[in-house]
Amino acid sequence: MNNNQVDNNTTDLVSAVDISSYPIISDFDPLFFDNQGDEIEFLNSLAQNGVNTIRLRLWVNPSNNSSSLQEVKEFSSQLKSLGFKIWITPHFSDTWAHPGQQQIPAAWESFNFEQIKNQVYSYTNLIMNEIEPEYIQIGNEINTGILFPHGNIENNSGQFIEILNQGVNAVRSNSADTKIILHCAGIENAQWFFGNVNEVDYDIIGISYYPIWHGKSLNELRIQLNELSDSFGKQIMIAETAYPFTLDWNDWTNNIVGLENQLILPDYPATPEGQKNFIKDLKNLVTEVSNGIGFCYWGAELIAWDGENSENGSVWENQAVFDFSNKELPVLTEFNLE
Repeated sequence: MNNNQVDNNTTDLVSAVDISSYPIISDFDPLFFDNQGDEIEFLNSLAQNGVNTIRLRLWVNPSNNSSSLQEVKEFSSQLKSLGFKIWITPHFSDTWAHPGQQQIPAAWESFNFEQIKNQVYSYTNLIMNEIEPEYIQIGNEINTGILFPHGNIENNSGQFIEILNQGVNAVRSNSADTKIILHCAGIENAQWFFGNVNEVDYDIIGISYYPIWHGKSLNELRIQLNELSDSFGKQIMIAETAYPFTLDWNDWTNNIVGLENQLILPDYPATPEGQKNFIKDLKNLVTEVSNGIGFCYWGAELIAWDGENSENGSVWENQAVFDFSNKELPVLTEFNLE
């Protein structure tokens, strides 16, 4: 095996990073370094440290090419050539979708509900044909629904299920192997949410877990993941997580995490070792859960790529997996699941 390729035959566990912004960042041609200070190619670093899966967001008609089908298809092809498995996260939106925002794509705004369902099927079918991912989500953080107002759980719970089923049917008609993920942000109300989608034919429960938003008790997380696994009999993973290695910044863009009261203290300070230990304990936790299959680190690539004076750069550079000198951080050693 080429040392710069991923060996996907050794484990069924998922050791993933979301690096959706890397195509943009790579245009700035930053240099990256291993922990000895020698220059290393970014994707090779991930592979050599045990990452086996890459998660990529997909927007319908973004304002620029970022996270477009064309960009994601091209990047996925490059990643596959290196041996990575591909995990696609369609937001079914032209921009970010999450519990507080499930904005319908502009080109779909005039569609009635039947047309929306047909569009979800055809769009998901297109993704499957163009990219052939190993994993695919039906929406991103869909706690409150999808494609508002049509799939708002509160007002249109039946339509929400119908939309999900259209996406599922498109996946199943193309592949018997691609795993379908339903993704919920946090553990609060997760039992309720997955109870509501119990009739949907999916494979994996995906949970976002960020201490700043979803609680600071790993023990409570363990309890809730076990209960979800026991209740629904699905494989389960942490679909998004991250942790800071510092509370400092490397550009003039305000960071999302920058205060000590956003951390889990004293166990996990904002230091390289604190970041490493957080991921180590989270990895061990989820793989010890019944049906637990792994985790995904969000924003692994989000260094301050636009320069130290940028006010429109990275809100996440203190949570990336490379430090402010673009040198590998100790957390990368925790992506090896063997």
